Order: sequence, then structure tokens, then C-alpha cells
Amino acid sequence: MAGMNKVILVGNLGADPEVRYTAGGTAVCKFSLATSRRFTGKDGQKQEKTEWHRIVTWSKLAEICGQYLSKGKQVVIEGRIEYGSYEKDGVKHYTTDIVAENMTMLGSPPGQGNRGQEPESPFGPPEGGMPEDDIPF
Repeated sequence: MAGMNKVILVGNLGADPEVRYTAGGTAVCKFSLATSRRFTGKDGQKQEKTEWHRIVTWSKLAEICGQYLSKGKQVVIEGRIEYGSYEKDGVKHYTTDIVAENMTMLGSPPGQGNRGQEPESPFGPPEGGMPEDDIPF
């Protein structure tokens, strides 16, 4: 039986997406997505933990994400986990990306004049921010 690599995330963008093009003209869009989980700790206190995910989209989906998404926007992402590595200044860095195959926007439909007027993301950047320096982009 073949294995399966499937991820579904519902969260808010931590920053505006960044779209670039490969030398061959293929669009690639990257952005950070925050998901949160609420739970009761051992002491009985309610707690919340936020996880940050690096999302990568390609081709037409990348162009759509770049056009319609912005910081704070809530989306559903369906895709797969992809692990990689690269070397920078003689140091090997490891990456974990979610390669999105589908994206669904939540909230107001596009074209309703809300672009750029989304409320600030309820999730602040993680301690020290996203490791943007480590992204070979």
C-alpha cells in the first residue's frame, strides 16, 4: 500500500504573501500561516498554543494567493508536507514547508472592497519572528 502525505490547515496569514517567478516563468508564492490550539493544562488552566507554518504555492494558485491574500486573512490550506535542506555560509539548514494544492478563503468574498482592510492578525509574530533569513527565497 502506498503512503499518504496530506495536510489540512485553517489559520491566518502572518504577513502579506510574497510572489516571485522562476527563471522559466513559473509563479511561486510563499507566506506564513498561524494556527492555534486551545487546551486545558495539567493545572486546569485554559491555554493556547500557536504554531507557524511555511506555505508554498505554485503556478496559478500562487498568482491567486498573491492577488487575493493579505496579512490577517483566514484561509483553509490543503496540501502536503515537504522537507528540504540547503547550505548557507557553510551551515546546513533544514526546512519544513507545506506545499499547498488547494486554498479556500474564509470570511468576506473577494471583490467586496475588503483587501487591505482586513483586521490585524490575532496572532503576533512568534518570539524573534519567523526565521525569514533561513528561507532560500
